[in-house]
Amino acid sequence: MGIALSLGVLSARGLDAPPNIIVILADDLGWGDLGCQGAPDARTPHIDSLASRGMRLDHFYANSPVCSPTRAALLTGRYPDMVGVPGVIRFRGGGSWGNLADGAVLLPAALKGRGYHSGIVGKWHLGLVSPDTPNDRGFDHFHGFLGDMMDDYWTHLREGQNFMRLDREIIDPEGHATDLFTRWAIDYIESRSGAGGPFFLYLAYNAPHDPIQPPPEWLGRVRAREPGASEKRAKLVALIEHMDDGVGRVLGALDRLGIGGRTLVVFSSDNGGNLAFGANNGPLRGGKQQMFEGGTRVPFFAALPGRIAAGARSDRVAMTMDVFPTVCELAGATPPPGIEGRSFLPALLGQSQPADDRTLFWVRREGGKYKGGAYYAARTGRWKLLQNEPGEPFALYDLETDPLEARDLGRDHPRRGPLEDAIRAHASAGEAVRWQSDPGE
Repeated sequence: MGIALSLGVLSARGLDAPPNIIVILADDLGWGDLGCQGAPDARTPHIDSLASRGMRLDHFYANSPVCSPTRAALLTGRYPDMVGVPGVIRFRGGGSWGNLADGAVLLPAALKGRGYHSGIVGKWHLGLVSPDTPNDRGFDHFHGFLGDMMDDYWTHLREGQNFMRLDREIIDPEGHATDLFTRWAIDYIESRSGAGGPFFLYLAYNAPHDPIQPPPEWLGRVRAREPGASEKRAKLVALIEHMDDGVGRVLGALDRLGIGGRTLVVFSSDNGGNLAFGANNGPLRGGKQQMFEGGTRVPFFAALPGRIAAGARSDRVAMTMDVFPTVCELAGATPPPGIEGRSFLPALLGQSQPADDRTLFWVRREGGKYKGGAYYAARTGRWKLLQNEPGEPFALYDLETDPLEARDLGRDHPRRGPLEDAIRAHASAGEAVRWQSDPGE
């Protein structure tokens, strides 16, 4: 996109320069685990304020019911199996089900031509060694951890291994991971606020993923306020509230530095809440690892003062991969050709935007009882076809009349065949993409 055209696009969006962009991604946050999403026992004033200051998408979906695929979709604008990440990338080769495609163009590279400096703070989860680390894939700055999860929020280790990094340097910081990521995010914002040019910050918290380890003082507050809560639920709520406090500190830094008015802030989650740890997915069926709405439908809020109307809501259906072209359009950048994500910027800005007529797909490949198999779901309009294990018979639901996915419409329903055909075609295309690393890597 030429300079003149880019400036024309920005002018049409009411902007005189590319805005700063912050994407905050929670880990395993349930659809109903925020105050603004109806949680009766969680106090999340800062994320709630973000929702009230901007737009809420009530039908926003993660690209997968597990971590890595959704993160790949966010950063490539593509279905995760089309970039080699159909499942969770782990540090043990035999249990790893993805390898980020070498040719995939990540969002930092797409924004580079518009002058963006890009940083990631927190959880990467898309590769442990070169050429699949953040600095290899276009980020100018990385301060966080490479791996899939931590065994302890305080030691930050994974089976005794340290995956914490400052760019390419191994580091061993002290403190709760949520506090570290909040502080490092603020450090990055402060460093860029006077540097000239816009920045893109991807702040990927690992909260509230297990192990559920809130700081003791936060757990004490929840116990005192919610005496009837189970220990499991109290701990999860405390971990979420602690993360919310971090989000508030990041938003406060933007205001303190005088750049809140020219910064887009997006908040979402990588998949639905984990029911085993007490997550609340609201009225939705299922949770993490499942293709039911509770496993894939996630909170989504976006705020940009003066451009996105405060308190706006939209029933537009969108996915994590759609954030990529949306951000590019706002920044006046050109997305790479061939991405499946579609911009919903007009809807965010309160403009008329026709509903997409596309079929949406979800995938997860996994080992263990799944034996390396993949399972899928697809949605066209009100119709959703899904399975929750490889080889399991598909079930068809009408989300308009049955949003809780309680009634399988059966094998003879006329909407079933076209969705099955679409899944087969998508799965075939995804199977052609290499998702295993080369031997010896």
